[in-house]
Amino acid sequence: MIQKFNVKVDESLEFEIDSDTVKNLDSVQVNKNSFHLLEENKPFKVEITEHDFNKKSYKVKVNNNLYTIQIEDQLDTLIKALGFEVGASKKIDNIKAPMPGLILDIMVKPGDEVAIDTPLLILEAMKMENSIISPRAGVIKSVSGIKGNTVDKGELLIEFE
Repeated sequence: MIQKFNVKVDESLEFEIDSDTVKNLDSVQVNKNSFHLLEENKPFKVEITEHDFNKKSYKVKVNNNLYTIQIEDQLDTLIKALGFEVGASKKIDNIKAPMPGLILDIMVKPGDEVAIDTPLLILEAMKMENSIISPRAGVIKSVSGIKGNTVDKGELLIEFE
């Protein structure tokens, strides 16, 4: 199965690459973090100087030029689209249902102040209870969901001020 990756270089260049292209790179590992790469008969000395696997962030030196690289796979893209992106707490103004389900409980009301990771509601989906927690600190502006009602995927549940 071919996997696709979104790559961002220095916050200025973005492109997509797939796993087959990566497998077919003409490269030789010189040591643990260094590689010799040929692209269109041009040689490149590549060294990974820093890496944070959890954030999928890398500092890479190519022919003595340093670049910061972010890599997202298809799962990362889906998580971001669902509003559950790690570190995106400042951007989230609302919570939408990540899947269709039944609202079992709502723990907040408009005007409530919540901290990050505060339980907001419980959504039952596929016979499992899913606790929806606050991705950021803030004040609840509105609660659209009603205890006992069903919701569709993407339906607005809670808004922040």
